[in-house]
Amino acid sequence: MKDSKARADSTSVTNSGQNFMIQTLFGSTEEQPKKQGIFERMKQAVSRTRENLSERIEEVVSLNAEIDRNTLDDLEATLIGADLGTKTTEQLLAALREKADRKQIGNIAELKRLLKEEVRNVLLRANVQPVQAVDGEPEVIMVVGVNGTGKTTTIGKLANVFRADGKHVLLCAADTFRAAAIEQLEVWGDRTGTEVIKTKAGGDPAAVLFDALQAAKARSLDYVIVDTAGRLHTKSSLMTELEKMRRTAQRIITGAPHETLLVVDATTGQNGLQQAKLFTESAGVTGIVLTKLDGTAKGGIVVAISNELGLPVRYVGVGEKAGDLLPFDAGAFVDSLFE
Repeated sequence: MKDSKARADSTSVTNSGQNFMIQTLFGSTEEQPKKQGIFERMKQAVSRTRENLSERIEEVVSLNAEIDRNTLDDLEATLIGADLGTKTTEQLLAALREKADRKQIGNIAELKRLLKEEVRNVLLRANVQPVQAVDGEPEVIMVVGVNGTGKTTTIGKLANVFRADGKHVLLCAADTFRAAAIEQLEVWGDRTGTEVIKTKAGGDPAAVLFDALQAAKARSLDYVIVDTAGRLHTKSSLMTELEKMRRTAQRIITGAPHETLLVVDATTGQNGLQQAKLFTESAGVTGIVLTKLDGTAKGGIVVAISNELGLPVRYVGVGEKAGDLLPFDAGAFVDSLFE
């Protein structure tokens, strides 16, 4: 273990409180998103998926004299095309086929209602896992994911969510593998008025995490959000590194990390699902953050991930600004998708 002098030499703290105060007094240089309810913002984010799904369902129904098994067979390609995936689509249609056989689906409105109900059930089953309760110590959130998914940006937005709720947050720049990652996290620290604990590029991620957690405990902070390296998920060295960081966290704070969030890019569809499966197997993932939901017509990936991984979606990214990270609400998502 390094002594305190060595850590002080190798680790620096970026305090952005002054910038945050200036932004508060004179206004941020970034345009703040309009204050909207979660439903309105979610509806806007999934508009492309909703329009595509609704149009396709209407086309399928119009080609059939009645809504029967043949209609549902035609609907299968539509659901897979919305990135619900083959497995999830089959599960949804199995329930609908039973009703179709009993002539219980009389029109398109009823079909949409029943499909909506089945999708909601899938999401609710996966999203019942509560966040681990933390009492008296900082809550440690480790954020993982491959490069390009919006991992570091998500961390900045998450800090903004917590700070807006009056919480005290510290960011830990433990992605020391990619040189630009530290600077990128510092930019988000400036934007959100959040301190960043960092070390030089190529430094030991576990060492900088050690310093961050010690600082958070000493200051009685509420959250520590940890950025991690985003090398390919197939690299065993990355998983070894993550495990070392987990052991370091557990030595300093009981139960840490309390949450391990995997960031998945919604626009990558089934590829993102495969990434999620591999990370879940080896990195102890407890929840998903789905980014760029507003940039895809295949928002059904939310349902596929929840169903196939059995993991809750904690947040969804719906834009580029600091306020464009929404707590995931299964009811609001399903209502937005079908209304």
